[in-house]
Parts: sequence; C-alpha cells; structure tokens
Amino acid sequence: MLFLYASASKFLDFDRHVHDMYNQPLPHFMRPFLVWGVPFLEIAISIALIFEQSRMFGLYAALVLMGLFTLYTSTVLLHFFRYVPCSCGGVIRKLNWSQHMVFNLFFVGLALTGIILQRKRSKSIPYSSLKTLSYEKG
Repeated sequence: MLFLYASASKFLDFDRHVHDMYNQPLPHFMRPFLVWGVPFLEIAISIALIFEQSRMFGLYAALVLMGLFTLYTSTVLLHFFRYVPCSCGGVIRKLNWSQHMVFNLFFVGLALTGIILQRKRSKSIPYSSLKTLSYEKG
C-alpha cells in the first residue's frame, strides 16, 4: 500500500514531482529515469507483492528501494548536500528528514520481516505440495 500511495501521489501532482526531481542534487542523466522510473517501480513492486509467485522478488525489491531511500536520507541528515527538496508525495512530504529516517527504517524492517517469514513459509511447505499446487492452478 505504501508504494501504491507514493506512486499515486506523484502522478496526481506530477508537475511538483518533476520539479522536485529536477532539483535533486543528483547527476542530470538520472533525472528522467527518476521522474518516470521511481513511480513505475513502486507500482511494479506493489503488483509483485500481490502474487505468491513473485512475492519474494517483490520483498527484495522493496528492501532494495527502501534501502536506497534510507541511504539517501542518511546523506541528507549528514549534510552532504546544501539543499535537498523532499520529492515525496502526499502526507509523507510533511515529514522532516529525521522522521523520514525512522519511517524508512520501519519499512526496511518490514521488508526484512516479510523476507524471513516468506522463507520460513516456503521451507515449511513440502516440495511435493508445491508441485501439486502448481498443477492444480493450471
């Protein structure tokens, strides 16, 4: 839900999203990718998390994306940049950078928990059951 909300808020206020991304202290070649890539990646991760077959991939992708956001937030908190606009959308935009860090770390932890639980679940289902389930589904 987080990634769907984040992508929807970017598309609903797209002019602001583009403006904020082009004001990021990042290399110019990255900006078009960030403008379009981040919201579509957020949607793709959300879809991957829905389906059993792609859930583990979605969890790892969520972990990587939230890890990157957390790393970026760390550089902001360590004052690597003179000025950094928040390119988040919706209510997340209202957070200060310290709150962003706590928010990001919570979702990194949630992704890690999901990965651990999904691995335990996969190990507890016998291979023969998985094979039977896949035949039953078609």
